[in-house]
Amino acid sequence: QVQLVESGGGLVQPGGSLRLSCAASIRNFPMYSMAWYRQASGKQRELVARITRTSITNYADAVKGRFTISRDDAENTVYLQMNSLKPEDAAVYYCNANNRISYVGVTGDFWGQGTQVTVSS
Repeated sequence: QVQLVESGGGLVQPGGSLRLSCAASIRNFPMYSMAWYRQASGKQRELVARITRTSITNYADAVKGRFTISRDDAENTVYLQMNSLKPEDAAVYYCNANNRISYVGVTGDFWGQGTQVTVSS
């Protein structure tokens, strides 16, 4: 079983910061690749940032240098620190867990319900 719960979204002015959290109920959390996706109104869901079980990270070009993904395996939590926010960052942000290794557990993608981020002056 996999359960993901996002928090930390809200309203922020352009140039401001938010820190999103994803609490994961996953038995073998350290073995999962974790990611943040976002979906703006009327647009497709897109990858924002990913962190592997060995803490290798990758970012969408649009957020590189402004956002930082991290994980705390002791707390089964992944974070997304968002700085220098722009209006185009406004979206619902979703936590994602992925496993491609059968001995770890159930394979596939797992999603939280999302948290709204609004960037407006």
